[in-house]
Amino acid sequence: MMRNRIFCFVLFCILIFSTTGCGVIDYYFLPKPDDTAQELYEAGVESMKDKDYTNASDFFAKLKDRYPFSPFTVKAEISLGDAYYLDGKFFDASEAYKEFAALHPGNEEIPYVLFQIGLSNFSLFSSIDKPQHSVSEALEYFYRVEEAYPDSEYATASKDYIVKCRRALADQELFIADFFWRSAKFGAAWKRYAFVVRNFKDLPEVRKYAIKQAEMSYYEYQKTLSQAEREKLQGTWKELVDWL
Repeated sequence: MMRNRIFCFVLFCILIFSTTGCGVIDYYFLPKPDDTAQELYEAGVESMKDKDYTNASDFFAKLKDRYPFSPFTVKAEISLGDAYYLDGKFFDASEAYKEFAALHPGNEEIPYVLFQIGLSNFSLFSSIDKPQHSVSEALEYFYRVEEAYPDSEYATASKDYIVKCRRALADQELFIADFFWRSAKFGAAWKRYAFVVRNFKDLPEVRKYAIKQAEMSYYEYQKTLSQAEREKLQGTWKELVDWL
């Protein structure tokens, strides 16, 4: 009786394995199939909703790499930039947006993408005592949006950021000029202040301060020169500063 039960059990196991064996082997020994493009995109969107931007960028990057021709890829490329930006990875965001702009120059989202490139670069600004390459680049993109897409919703915002970028660049020039002034390097200070006067006419308050400081710097600079040098400088004064 016991042997019959054991025999039946073994036979049952053999039958089960013979019908499901391939599935068992596949489950344990074969790699799991990749997520589809749609699954990756939806997972990225869900992560964005949860503000899990690191995972979101991973999902979008995988979709972009694995399915370059999927209809979900275009949306994922923009979303990748968004995920980087919201995660505070502004350089990565800028690069992602630039890649999209290069691949899809005629896409309807280009005004947004160009604005985001500008915004990402502007967000890299830290202080006026450091090089302002990112601010200069941001300014270029805000100008592009304003000029190429004046009717877009991003044109107005770009105008506001143009002023902010211009002020940041002017403030750095004044920071350097003020340093020269405090260091009694009046010639260098004068030239920096004069540069602000000539190039930042759209910022009247900044320009007013620069004019005053330029005049003072010029006066102090003359004291350090010989008579011949002062006479020569008088001839170039109006060329360097155009408010006279």
